[in-house]
Amino acid sequence: MKSFRKELHFHLPTRRGIVNITPQVEEALKESGIREGLVLVNAMNITASVFINDDESGLHHDYEVWLEKLAPEKPYSQYHHNGFEDNADAHLKRTVMGREAVVAVTDGKLDFGTWEQIFYFEFDGKRDKRALIKIIGE
Repeated sequence: MKSFRKELHFHLPTRRGIVNITPQVEEALKESGIREGLVLVNAMNITASVFINDDESGLHHDYEVWLEKLAPEKPYSQYHHNGFEDNADAHLKRTVMGREAVVAVTDGKLDFGTWEQIFYFEFDGKRDKRALIKIIGE
């Protein structure tokens, strides 16, 4: 069995944002030479998420609105975590959206369902962040 590792780097100019990283994951899969196996993609920061869903702008907006209702950014004073940084809401949003996505690799391609894409969702941007792609298989 082979393994392959690659990091993606982000520096979003806004506090929150969604990036479709499917092309970068497909490129990493191509680089790996693995034809059958699994791809793991995970956020390497506790205030960001990697998830799979549809690449549809209305849905992305709905995520933002829904998550803001669940864990509003302000007032900062509502969270015990806030002090050095005012990002408690980002930690909570990450918990809801999850840390990683795993996709099967079949015949050298990501084995997606209809409309599925991989996204990086940043909840506390404006600084350097990263995600890990780990591919195992043959």
